[in-house]
Amino acid sequence: MASTTTLSRPAAASGQDALAGPARAYDVGLLVLRLVLGLTMAAHGAQKLFGWFGGGGVEGTGMFFASLGYPSPEAFAVVAGLTETLGGLGLAFGLLTPLAAAAVAGTMVNAIAVKWGGGFFAPEGVEYELVLTLAAVALALTGPGRIAVDRLLPRLRSHRLEYGIVAVVLGAVVAGVTLLLRH
Repeated sequence: MASTTTLSRPAAASGQDALAGPARAYDVGLLVLRLVLGLTMAAHGAQKLFGWFGGGGVEGTGMFFASLGYPSPEAFAVVAGLTETLGGLGLAFGLLTPLAAAAVAGTMVNAIAVKWGGGFFAPEGVEYELVLTLAAVALALTGPGRIAVDRLLPRLRSHRLEYGIVAVVLGAVVAGVTLLLRH
């Protein structure tokens, strides 16, 4: 009598379980990206608003913005600080992720424009700002993953690419208008 060998498939390779492992990995990866980018941006905003972490506060940031040709430099310092802080916290929590990501990306487009001409590599270049910008755009397009406050909001529970595209375009338009106000 011939012996038969039955090969069983691992539980993770069948049905729903096959997607559960990778989906969890994606969600954790997106959470890590959101936390690092979001908290980094929130800290930069706190530098501008409160002078924390060695920042200049509204007054010091306003003087810097004046040197760059921004009108009402202290008002722009507050706007930049709030945008970075609230956009960063939104990303960290996964709250209104497409808009939070667009806020971060728009702010970073302005930073790239200000530093343009210094080459690609730090300290004068734009590599850092470019990476932050594109990470924000990627989060706007992919969504926050399932470990996010957005999962509790009916319209954002299921992320749609269109939300991310609209948010990125909005961020780019606002960044462009802000740059046009510089002299």
